[in-house]
Amino acid sequence: MLEACAALIDELGYDGVTTTLIAERAGVAVGSLYQFFPDKRAVVQALTKRHLDHFTKEIGERLDWHHLEHWWEGVDKIIDIYVEMYRQIPGFSRVRFGDVIDLRFIEDGRDNNTVITEQIARVIAGKNDIPVDTLYKQITVACDIGDAILALAFRRKLFPEEEMIAEAKRVVRGYLSSQLD
Repeated sequence: MLEACAALIDELGYDGVTTTLIAERAGVAVGSLYQFFPDKRAVVQALTKRHLDHFTKEIGERLDWHHLEHWWEGVDKIIDIYVEMYRQIPGFSRVRFGDVIDLRFIEDGRDNNTVITEQIARVIAGKNDIPVDTLYKQITVACDIGDAILALAFRRKLFPEEEMIAEAKRVVRGYLSSQLD
């Protein structure tokens, strides 16, 4: 059902998707869909949580902090993972981490960027055997900076994607180097 939902979001956007369409695409009765999800929002929320789990898993698997020549290669890799998801994961370019639907979409009561930042901070802290608290503020600011710059390319489409990806890396590295070096 989540794959069907993702494909439909790519085709129709969030507003064009209905539970009936999701059920039809998934080849199940709409009643079966309702056994797992009370409404379209819940289906898309589950899809969004799956995107976040994938993002976190990729960061954990693909970043070997001890073999990086410099820490900013890790920053570049995290941005690259996000860009790959945007370009390759069905439904992600239209919904991302739910911000286009609701700024508190992933978890009720907490904004999406806070949830994402906490996930990234936990992975980085765990990989480097340091307390999350020592990184949390810097990672929060870095994530919001990167998200805002990437929005210029992917959401607002004001500038070429590759230029904004490079700009996001440059600006995030610059901020973090003033905080971490």
